[in-house]
Amino acid sequence: MLESLRMDGKRVIVTGAGRGLGRQMALHLADAGADIVCAARTESQIAAVAAEIEAKSRRALVIPTDVSDSSQVNAMVQQTIDEWGGFEVMIANAASSGPASMKHVTEISDEDWRETVDINFSSVFYSARAAVRHFLTAEKPGNIITVSSGTSLRGSGLQFFVDGAAKAGVINLSQSLATQLARDRIRVNCIVPGFILQKTLEAQEETEVARNQGSRIPIRRVGEAWELGPLAVYLASDASAYMTGEAFIIDGGGLAGGLAPTGWDVQSGIGGVSS
Repeated sequence: MLESLRMDGKRVIVTGAGRGLGRQMALHLADAGADIVCAARTESQIAAVAAEIEAKSRRALVIPTDVSDSSQVNAMVQQTIDEWGGFEVMIANAASSGPASMKHVTEISDEDWRETVDINFSSVFYSARAAVRHFLTAEKPGNIITVSSGTSLRGSGLQFFVDGAAKAGVINLSQSLATQLARDRIRVNCIVPGFILQKTLEAQEETEVARNQGSRIPIRRVGEAWELGPLAVYLASDASAYMTGEAFIIDGGGLAGGLAPTGWDVQSGIGGVSS
């Protein structure tokens, strides 16, 4: 069983690998034996993560990429093939709240909408499409892991209105790709995080916000970025060989317990509460 979780010799692309969830998934996959392509817009961040991976005696490739640009995604995949001969796993993780956050629907411009949807949804399609083109001619089975959000499963307020809509698309896209590509030995699964700390908290105000969020979750705390690492290893490894088209929620029981990241105070019924 433990052997099936090993990633020795596997090559994995992780978008948004420079920080937060992407960084932690990349490091855990390296711990399991994988070589990692670190892709993100900020080169200094992915270079730092690559150094951590190499310190674990694994290979790391740094490719600065804006995943909202399909030509850059295609170039990232091609560079991976040119330098490493290919890859077995694509983790489409990169995302951003975008310019539409905290705006009323009437205030969201066409440009706000397109930019937010492109980074949170179109980027996943671009990454999956580029990966599939390679997987269809590769000797080994292919594996795509997408990352959505708890905001995709409930209606959302001002904070995550467009983000949530885009992330809902990620889940359906993942399921549709899984059914279409299963005969080609390509698996597609989706990770759906809830409230997850993206960094070490330093300011007292940040700590209080996190404590408040955690108090409304059944497990009584918010998640930490490293906790997505083991799930990513499971989905990327042969241990999950019979898993495809699934959405794996990791949120401390938030959705099961009725909590939704909607910006809505369930106690008083007053909207606009920060979540």
